[in-house]
Amino acid sequence: MKKFLYITDQNEYTDHSFIGPLFEKYLKEYFEVDIVYFSEFKAEFEKKDEHRFILPTADKNKAIQELDRSGIDISSYSYVVVRNSGEILKHVISMSGMYDYKVGYRLSFPKRRAQMQVDRANNKASFLKHLNNTLTTYSETKLINQCDIFMPTSQQMHDEYFEGVTTKTFICPPAIDPETLHENIQHEGEEKRFFYAGTLDKLREFETVLEAFNNVKKGNWKLTISTKDPEYAQEVVNSYSSLTENVEIHNAKNKSELLELIANADIGVSILPEIPLFNTSTPVKIIDYYSSSVPCIMTNNANNNTLFTDDFDAWFCTFDKKSIQAKIESIISLSKDEVAHVGVRGQDRLLEIRNYKIIAGKLAETLNLL
Repeated sequence: MKKFLYITDQNEYTDHSFIGPLFEKYLKEYFEVDIVYFSEFKAEFEKKDEHRFILPTADKNKAIQELDRSGIDISSYSYVVVRNSGEILKHVISMSGMYDYKVGYRLSFPKRRAQMQVDRANNKASFLKHLNNTLTTYSETKLINQCDIFMPTSQQMHDEYFEGVTTKTFICPPAIDPETLHENIQHEGEEKRFFYAGTLDKLREFETVLEAFNNVKKGNWKLTISTKDPEYAQEVVNSYSSLTENVEIHNAKNKSELLELIANADIGVSILPEIPLFNTSTPVKIIDYYSSSVPCIMTNNANNNTLFTDDFDAWFCTFDKKSIQAKIESIISLSKDEVAHVGVRGQDRLLEIRNYKIIAGKLAETLNLL
């Protein structure tokens, strides 16, 4: 069996919900997979088990050399794939001739572009930052074109941010793990329970969503928000007259707590501004919602409407108060069974087209042809 080395950009203790199902579980049906994580607290290489290795963060940009020095047979790998880090990728490419492995680059989210958007939203953008981003993008594109395969989250991401990349591309989106679906808990209350997981900031303009809820004229509803900054969320909610009694705020400490909150909801909320950063990939929260058969109200963009159908397995709206309010009121008017059926259809749809087990098989087939 061929060997596959995946060098992540992640700490050993962070949530590996994407890395786990695809690379640690399903890809192992086709390759012997080893995964490298990093630690700021360890000064030496550590073999966590037979297939998971920990390197000090300080050794990130010489990972291949450090693994080799630590007794890992680099020449045994047919493929070495790097996640998100251009600096690590540069090193891996430079060593590929010595060890004769194929190189891949996995881009899960355009973090640098995201920071540029955040800076712009907070009036912190500058010409120097823009110039630096342009130069970095040019260098990153050159590096990716030296790879054997590029693995962005979506075709839209490739087209928007990496139109200069000409190397072979395999789309690698977030997906559902068919073996870890979660039960949807049907609560006894009559109200429709909406749930939002994520950051509340200027870039996401969540105040627009809250204003829409604040203007809802009919129906019995609740909104639960799980965010890493609950104090700020409470301040924002308190500024709207009709929200304080209908909104509950949590700070889920881990994925398990988050999934438990989702399972008790009726409708997930993923309404984001229509900008390239949000239009080029599926938010992981949408996958989390449908893992529990919780249907989602989301922005009608080119990515979402290739996955779902409005009023069948999801609900679409444009990003403005009136459109969001109208869709919320329409959902509130549905019966609980009608809402639940939308969630079941959405989960079935993702199991058909966004399934980690299926993606792993297609990725293995693509890699074997390199």
